[in-house]
Amino acid sequence: MSHSLRTALRHRVLPVAATMTSVALLAACSGADGSAEAEGPAPHATHDIAPVADAEAAPRAAAGDVAQHGGARRIAGDQAQGLQEAINKTGAKNVILLIGDGMGDSEITAARNYAEGAGGAFKGLDALPVSGQYTHYSVDKEGKPDYVTDSAASGSAWATGTKTYNGAISVDIHGKDQESLLERAKKAGLATGNVSTAEIQDATPAVQAAHVTERKCYGPEATSKNCPDNALENGGRGSISEQILETRADVTLGGGAKSFEEKAKAGQYKDATLRDQARERGYQLPTNAEELAAITEANQDKPVLGLFSEGNMPVRWEGPKATKGGYLEEAATCTDNPERTAEVPRLADMTSKAIDLLKDKEEGFFLQVEGASIDKQDHAANPCGQIGETVDLDEAVQRALDFAKQDGETLVVVTADHAHSSQIVPTLDEEEPGRYPGLTRKLRTTEGSEMTMSYATSEDPESSQEHTGTQLRVAAYGPNSANVVGLTDQTDLFFTVSEALGL
Repeated sequence: MSHSLRTALRHRVLPVAATMTSVALLAACSGADGSAEAEGPAPHATHDIAPVADAEAAPRAAAGDVAQHGGARRIAGDQAQGLQEAINKTGAKNVILLIGDGMGDSEITAARNYAEGAGGAFKGLDALPVSGQYTHYSVDKEGKPDYVTDSAASGSAWATGTKTYNGAISVDIHGKDQESLLERAKKAGLATGNVSTAEIQDATPAVQAAHVTERKCYGPEATSKNCPDNALENGGRGSISEQILETRADVTLGGGAKSFEEKAKAGQYKDATLRDQARERGYQLPTNAEELAAITEANQDKPVLGLFSEGNMPVRWEGPKATKGGYLEEAATCTDNPERTAEVPRLADMTSKAIDLLKDKEEGFFLQVEGASIDKQDHAANPCGQIGETVDLDEAVQRALDFAKQDGETLVVVTADHAHSSQIVPTLDEEEPGRYPGLTRKLRTTEGSEMTMSYATSEDPESSQEHTGTQLRVAAYGPNSANVVGLTDQTDLFFTVSEALGL
């Protein structure tokens, strides 16, 4: 499709998904101050919070004493003008899609309470002008609803517009490949990027770059064993890692270096490691923050494949996990993770770098960014881990919003792939047998209050907590943002992005 035709399609008038009264404005569109910060101890003062540019829209923080009349109020004045401005814009040149893996409302609230205070607000996650809720169930191989999705099926839904079974990476219930947003954007001449703090072969980044019948087919070895029909030696498209190289996004950043040390079993690069194959195919291969910062261009001649850890990238904060009876222990404070050294690029920095490398493409760009370990730390019943990763994602959202507000042609969408298990429950000072059947942990928040986190989908501290099926928040800024309003489905996001970009 020509650039002129895409431009014409982008700027057509699209129907608004719901009435103005159904929109939940998340930013102070009419200029609420939002500058007051809650007083109290600051247990996070020594944490490595990356500098970020403030979003133009003031965060929705309470402006006064939350214990006084009106003190907890988050809006000032009528919101109609700001809402009208938000829903009147259509036709985007660029789209930045940010995913908090496992980031349900409970995860957002817990992170906000801990890091910003009950009356506080995130400058990124809480600054998006319009929001809605979406359903995110998967389907089984007979096409019946499976009410709790995994990351593979959910990511495939927004990436391709097709619901599928848990474990599937951008194939339908019959195993047929479904074209992804990144693939469609690339065909249309846009620059493309894929960023994650997980292994880059993990479900969420994989759905944009690969098509396999089982999500764990990271490299040639696992694919031969678990997805033989997808294996290169059997005439398939190869492992997820091999398909990432073939899809050839302009920028790919994350973990997962270990799988690239495996050797191809067939094809032009048989018996060569995937890393050597990438080098031979012209990829730039940064392995740390300094090397990434030194890169000045990314395109089809010199794409970037940054692999910054053997597996998942180190999380931001650490702290004690939830345990049986953990609510009786002294409230904990999260601390910096020493494994996340200066050599490890932060999610916000990877987001900014990807934008910088993609933004000059005349046709525009599509970029997906994932904060992956909200989910992984939720599975581990580690409240500090999940909260730190939510704070990390907020900083990445700030970077995206900062660019979008300067650019004027960029749609930013922030959502999650599925809900998760953490809950904020009442804090108890004495043991009440049977009150909390799961695992619990108390944290000391920035305000000096105690917050008790509970994980009850498994009572075994060595087992994994489970995803949950509650609908999710989806919020947006920029052209076509009105199409997230009201109740939508995860598959609607595919069409919202496609229509915004004229794909």
